[in-house]
Amino acid sequence: MSERYRALLVLNGLGLILTSIVIGWFYMFFLLGAIDLWPFVTDVAVEIGGDRRAWNMAHLEAITNGLLLMGLAALAPYIRLDELWQRVLFWSWIVFAWLFTLPATANALFGTRGLEFGGGPFPGDVTINNIIFMTGWPAMIGVHVGVPLALWGAWRHYRHIGGDS
Repeated sequence: MSERYRALLVLNGLGLILTSIVIGWFYMFFLLGAIDLWPFVTDVAVEIGGDRRAWNMAHLEAITNGLLLMGLAALAPYIRLDELWQRVLFWSWIVFAWLFTLPATANALFGTRGLEFGGGPFPGDVTINNIIFMTGWPAMIGVHVGVPLALWGAWRHYRHIGGDS
C-alpha cells in the first residue's frame, strides 16, 4: 500500500478518535443532564436526545473504527495487492469506518436505530430512521469487501515470502 494511502488511513483514524472525544462529551452531558465542567461551567441544564446504549455505541464505534484504520495502516506492508485493489481496500475501509460511526451518532441524537427501513419495532422519527438506514448500505458493502480483501492481500504476501516454512 502506498505511503499516501497509509498516511490517509492514519489521519482518518485519528479523525475518528477525535470524533469519539466529541461524542464522549455529548455522552457525558447526556448522562448528567447538564453541562458540568467545574470550576468553569456548572449545572447548565441540557436536553440531549437518545438513550445510554445508543450513546455508548456511537462512542465505541468511533474508537473502534479509528483504531481499525490505524491498524490497517500499520499492517499494510503485510498486504500484497496491485494498485487497483489497494485503492478498493483503502476506500472500502474509509467508507465503513465513517459510515458505521456517523449513523450511530445520528441514532444517538435522534433516538432512532436505523436497523430496518420503516423503523421496525423501534421508536423515533421514521424519515430520520430511513435516512440513517440507507447510509448503512455503503458501510455494509465496504466491510464485506474490505475485510476479505485485506485477508486475501495478507495471504498473497504470505505466499510471496515463501509461506511453506
